[in-house]
Amino acid sequence: MPLLSSPRRELGFLLSDAARALRTVVDQRAREFGMTRAQWSVLARVQRSEGLKQSDLAAQIEIAPITLARIIDRLSATGLVERRHDPEDRRANRLFLLPAAVPVLEKLALTGEAVMEEALAGIDDATIRALSQHLLTIKTNLKACQKPAALSSENGDDHD
Repeated sequence: MPLLSSPRRELGFLLSDAARALRTVVDQRAREFGMTRAQWSVLARVQRSEGLKQSDLAAQIEIAPITLARIIDRLSATGLVERRHDPEDRRANRLFLLPAAVPVLEKLALTGEAVMEEALAGIDDATIRALSQHLLTIKTNLKACQKPAALSSENGDDHD
């Protein structure tokens, strides 16, 4: 006997489909700037938290440290990010933007706004705020039921 679909299960499918579609569009837009979605994400996070330890950033975005190291290597090679040794921990690197990153980040921010404007067309600000709160609750609930080894880096979504 086939299982009947419930509104909760349908919401799960819709969330997954919407996230996949958003990733696809962001991948396409990132390529216009010669970068990957993962590089864009890392660059934006370094901007928000300059001086963050590389290991802390890897934990924050839930990717393997070696994966982040490769992304940082590429961003460094293109002159956008630099690693600086942590004066308090010889094993650690801290991440900083280079001047060339500023115009790139400005263009990426405009692109990100345009993508979300397109994605949220027809939805008013109050609904967007409420949806954001509900999605945050869903994210928190899902994090609470994750098994320790179940990191997003294992599913390949955050790889460069």
